[in-house]
Amino acid sequence: MLNSLSGRFLVLTIVFVMLAEVLIFVPSISRFRLDYLSDRLERAQIASLVLLADDMLETELEAELLENAGVFNVVLRRDEIRQLMLSSPIPQAIVATYDLRMANGFTLIGDAFQQLVSPENKIIRVIGAPVRDAGLLIEITMERAPLRMAMIDYGVRVLLLSAVISVFTALLLFAAVRIFLVRPIKGVVGYMQRYAAAPEDARGIIQPNAGVIELREAEEALLQLQTELNQALRQRERLAQLGGAVAKISHDLRNILTSAQLFTDRIEMSEDPLVRRLAPKLVNSITRAVSLCEGTLAFGRAEEPAPTFSHVRLCELVEDIAESELLAETAVEVKITNAVPKGMQLRGDAEQLFRVVMNLVRNARQAIIATGKPGEVTVSARDEEDAWWIVVADTGPGLPKRAQDNLFTPFQGSARKGGSGLGLAIAAELVRGHGGMVTLSKTGPEGSVFEIRLPKGDGTL
Repeated sequence: MLNSLSGRFLVLTIVFVMLAEVLIFVPSISRFRLDYLSDRLERAQIASLVLLADDMLETELEAELLENAGVFNVVLRRDEIRQLMLSSPIPQAIVATYDLRMANGFTLIGDAFQQLVSPENKIIRVIGAPVRDAGLLIEITMERAPLRMAMIDYGVRVLLLSAVISVFTALLLFAAVRIFLVRPIKGVVGYMQRYAAAPEDARGIIQPNAGVIELREAEEALLQLQTELNQALRQRERLAQLGGAVAKISHDLRNILTSAQLFTDRIEMSEDPLVRRLAPKLVNSITRAVSLCEGTLAFGRAEEPAPTFSHVRLCELVEDIAESELLAETAVEVKITNAVPKGMQLRGDAEQLFRVVMNLVRNARQAIIATGKPGEVTVSARDEEDAWWIVVADTGPGLPKRAQDNLFTPFQGSARKGGSGLGLAIAAELVRGHGGMVTLSKTGPEGSVFEIRLPKGDGTL
């Protein structure tokens, strides 16, 4: 109970109301004491007026008047004359004098609490102003114990009333919190639990209906989260199905390409100069296709295999990519420029780096072809102290906003209609295997620039 939100509200309300009542109690007990003493002064004044009306009071009547007033004697000052109006024997000496005419709030509060903590029954003198201007001052002597008992009785009643008010207020707040806050929160939690148990069940998706602004915002945020998760789950399921299909296709394609590899051995024996020139490239292409199929099968089982590091001549690798791409005839002329310094070597997996650069070059080339205008793709590189940099720049139309937001995300990061976006996703994963990263450093109407960073040493960035 106390660990719940409403239970804690209940306890806090009681505590805060009691605290407020205590703050009220301090001046109220002081006010009660002032009223009590003022009442005694007023009674004493009335008794003294009886004496003024009849100077010859009997001793028994005088004692009765003093007893009714609750005092021992009364002194009234009228016309600059201080006169003992009523008197009776005082059992002990006066220990304190309180002048109510000049006391401020802090003085009254201090005197009241001093009265509460002093249990001894002492005699005190109280000075005040007579009511209705019946003199200059009136002075009485009285016992302190009756005043203290009256203050304690008043204080207990105030505290009991405060406790009742606190409990009643807390119960009202408890009910309000349960109705307007806890119940809607439990509804949101219920939707979350149902959705977690069966994400595919549309009945678990929340329908915002809260009247409280903050709760409404929480419900709308949950609705957005559930909607995005549903889309991600459906896409993940489709990707899983596609992955299974690709694995099967890659398995059969690998067998077909393996057979084609056997036929290329016969082609290499041809005497035709053109065939002899193109045969090695055909062999290399088929070998890479077989390797890609095997890598796809490995990806279906886990992820891209770890790179096999060796010294790679980057200029020759880019030249091979350029020749392979230019074999495909197109209506739009796209120039591929190899600006990699000759003799530059870096450490990496040659096959994986070939795939990375080829994917970037092919994407850039296809983007230029889609515009219908001639363009150029330039591959350059630089060797820095802590890393190698490979830069692929094009004069294409640039990447649209959606492609930039989903860059390197499979099936979402393609800028070309009908594209899968797998090229950039594969490139990013392969570069991460080298401890590096692929970034889009610039894009716009003048073209796009991708940068590949391959760290040296232990591969840390």
